Amino acid sequence: MKHMFTIISLACAALMSPAFSSCGGDDPDTGTGTTQTEKANVTVSCDYLIIGADRQTQDFTVTADRDWAVRTEADWISLSPAGGVKDKATKVEVSVTENTAMTDRNADVNIVIGGKTVKTLSVTQLFHMQASADRNSINAGGQGLETTINITSNCDWTLTSSETWVSASPASGKSGETAVTVKVGKNETAENREATLTLSFESGSSEIKVTQLSDEIVIPEGYALVWNDEFNEGTELGSDWTHEVQNQGWVNNELQNYIKGSKDGMKTTELKDGFLNINCFKASDGKVYSGRVYAHVNSGWQYGYFEARINLPKGKGTWPAFWMMPVGNDWNTNPWPKCGEIDIMEEVGTVPNEVSSSLHTEKYNHTKNTQKTHAMKIANAEGEFHTYAVEWTEDAITTYVDGKVQLKATKAEMGSDHDSWPFHYAFYPILNLAWGGDWGGMNGVDESVLPVTMKVDYLRVFQKK
Repeated sequence: MKHMFTIISLACAALMSPAFSSCGGDDPDTGTGTTQTEKANVTVSCDYLIIGADRQTQDFTVTADRDWAVRTEADWISLSPAGGVKDKATKVEVSVTENTAMTDRNADVNIVIGGKTVKTLSVTQLFHMQASADRNSINAGGQGLETTINITSNCDWTLTSSETWVSASPASGKSGETAVTVKVGKNETAENREATLTLSFESGSSEIKVTQLSDEIVIPEGYALVWNDEFNEGTELGSDWTHEVQNQGWVNNELQNYIKGSKDGMKTTELKDGFLNINCFKASDGKVYSGRVYAHVNSGWQYGYFEARINLPKGKGTWPAFWMMPVGNDWNTNPWPKCGEIDIMEEVGTVPNEVSSSLHTEKYNHTKNTQKTHAMKIANAEGEFHTYAVEWTEDAITTYVDGKVQLKATKAEMGSDHDSWPFHYAFYPILNLAWGGDWGGMNGVDESVLPVTMKVDYLRVFQKK
């Protein structure tokens, strides 16, 4: 985000001009006849104007012993009036457009009599002193990161950090474009933390917010950590993960194509800055691509506490989710929704920042409008990290958002038969970012928001000791 600041100064030097010669035939501007021996006496209040970078108006005064005109070839300057009459002091307004260039600009304003220039004023318009970074925020995982921001400026600048755990190099620069390396140290505390990088220059400043998540693993009481992925190592998901590969329309009339790998140089999943990025984008072939991945798809876990910290994307058409399906299911004898489904978190960009949890079974599902579901609005689900979790036991399923109960359902309440409570075998976690579809596209999609990214800080699985 660019922040523009302007220092405006005006210099207008009063000058009693000496006589200027003019010669020629009839005056094409006024129709007044002159001869080569006649002299024009002209007085102009300013020899030059220095004008600030903003759109504004300044003026000068002209007095002459005959009719005169004022002209300029600069298209960013307009003059009013365009001239004056003999022996009458006339104020000329000089209006300029905003100077969005990275340098000053200069032009001449000419007093013309008899078709000849008899006096020239120089006009200089200053430029905005600017220094801007290509990012206004940095999100870091608990393990820390090293990343690059680019600063573009037309003046000297400095970059300072409010906290010692964030550093920038180089910390100062001059006009041009400069790549700055920002380093964030490991967060060994139990709390998330924030810092500010302040970009300062002569006429202003701007800020880059640095947010770092805690890297501490908080183990629920009575549980033990059995598996986790913090997404801190390498650039690709490891062997614990499986990518889905399906064409658009595979489920829910969704518009994305799920692939493993990249298209046009863009990856559907990648590890970057300590996060798993699931990217959804439109490629040159006109198709939309995204990622859907499974953790331990062939084994999963039966019962436990499953937790992920996720930053959701913005935009009408997005449909990110964190959910679970049964391991090794026979779809012929145990089809959906008879097999069961646990939706820990879903959100659609057309209803921003409203996250929901749902359970689907043969008896309770959305095709019958009987599914067990609950939704809540949370501030900045889109754009900030929040923790989504489910505690699944033999007799109950409870989902959480930032530690607050979202949905709670029990076997006693729903029924113990398979059609009511099929949650008695192993399930595996799923992370995906869908595009459009029956729910995500219920109000249409806006492709102008693409590409978008769902960021996952970690996925952790705990089971009772």
